[in-house]
Amino acid sequence: MKATAAGTLRAFLIELVVYSALVVAYFFLVLHFLAEWINALEPRHIKIYALVSVALMIGQAILLEIVTTSLMRRLQGGRSE
Repeated sequence: MKATAAGTLRAFLIELVVYSALVVAYFFLVLHFLAEWINALEPRHIKIYALVSVALMIGQAILLEIVTTSLMRRLQGGRSE
């Protein structure tokens, strides 16, 4: 029982570190490449700005979940918890 709990905790901590690093990298990439365009879009086309913002958030969630899941499967030898 303790081995299972320790393994789960270890997997969670690894996933937390990997996910945090990916979120920070994603944030700086979007900030670097899209900041000017998004700032220019906001005052002129508020509805498009809102749609782009929501799409970026949803895209981030989906992309990071896919990457994190695939990394965790590789680290755990192909099994998924």
